[in-house]
Amino acid sequence: MVETQGGGPGDGAAEVLDRPLPDGVRRKVVQIVSDGFGGLTVGELPAQLRQYARFAPNRRAKFAGNAMAAALETDPLFRQRIGEKLREAQPELTGALDSGSAPPAADPLDVAAAAYVLRPTGWVKLVTAAGEEAQRADAERADDETRAELERLREELDHARDHTRHETERLRVELDAAKKEAESLHRKLRSALSDVKRGEAALRKVQGEIETVRAEGHAQVSAAESETRRLKARLGEAEAALEATRKAAREGRSVEDMRVRLLLDTLLDAAQGLRRELALPPVSVRPAETVDAVEPGRMTPKDIAARALSENDPAILDQLLALPQAHLVVDGYNVTKTGYPQMPLEKQRLRLLGQLSQLAAQTGAEVTCVFDGAELAAPVLLAPPRGVRVLFSKPGVTADELIRQLVRAEPPGRPVIVASTDREVADGVARAGARPVASAVLLKRLS
Repeated sequence: MVETQGGGPGDGAAEVLDRPLPDGVRRKVVQIVSDGFGGLTVGELPAQLRQYARFAPNRRAKFAGNAMAAALETDPLFRQRIGEKLREAQPELTGALDSGSAPPAADPLDVAAAAYVLRPTGWVKLVTAAGEEAQRADAERADDETRAELERLREELDHARDHTRHETERLRVELDAAKKEAESLHRKLRSALSDVKRGEAALRKVQGEIETVRAEGHAQVSAAESETRRLKARLGEAEAALEATRKAAREGRSVEDMRVRLLLDTLLDAAQGLRRELALPPVSVRPAETVDAVEPGRMTPKDIAARALSENDPAILDQLLALPQAHLVVDGYNVTKTGYPQMPLEKQRLRLLGQLSQLAAQTGAEVTCVFDGAELAAPVLLAPPRGVRVLFSKPGVTADELIRQLVRAEPPGRPVIVASTDREVADGVARAGARPVASAVLLKRLS
């Protein structure tokens, strides 16, 4: 149905298409818009189409087809501009449409698309006719395709029937051969079953004999294994006893040798120290020795006065460490927690061990530092500083007990100094012959 809206007679722009635009005509219209799109500036394009201005014609038709068709329908100025580009591209077709007649050899879809863009008088009829022509062509093409497909299916059906017939004959021949083969196999199977039954009877007899022999073998092996285990146990006990005897002899000899040697060194150093302290004259008097002077190493009144020191004077520690073969045992955490308890345990250990290394280098005394192993969250990877022996107590043993063990391990007569504020430790080592010194005295000497 064609209507006129607001235009005079012969005004094609007033005509309205009362049905959807045929697909073939729509594709041609989108192609015309895409071709004329590139000849327009961005300002001449509708706002919704400006984002596609830089697209190639093929991509523009693919991605902006719906937007271009909608703009062509709703924007008369845009449609007029596209019509001008169409007139420039196809003057013959557009001229014929303006005169009211289409070229006889023109494609109906091209004519309908051009009429849809230019909107000449009667353009609705041209679009409708093109759509009907396209539908008719599609129907004829579908009919031809259906007839061709039907013919192809008939040929395939005839071929399938022939193939089925030949295959049926072949399967029938194979079935007859299989039946004969099955009968032959059945006879062979019955014969084989008889042989299997005879073999099973013989196998059961042999298995009985094997079980008897195996039981006897197991009994003999069990007896041999029991005897072997007994002999191994006795051999292990003998080896353990021998090793314990050797270890006891070796440890006893080494410990006693070490204690005797250390005691001998202590006596020798004590004798030399005693000679220096008493300033014993040589056996023969030499002229140079008659001159009245102070000899190196001889005590002076000033030195004698210096010996009367307070128990809290760090100089008393220097005098103790100056004794021959002196051994300083330090209660590590007792000293660090007295001097710098706010520091982490690791830094406490490092600081104390660094100061003890300097003290050992200055005095030449043997220094052992003991830490409580119960304070450790994990094993300590520590390189002991030069001149300092570092020990951690074992699980279940306190540092106090380890210090008492160290003192008891020393031979009688060797000067042993223990630095600890713990009264129980001090009293215990004093009973064992060691000299206790307060942790504060050691801290004063180290600082």
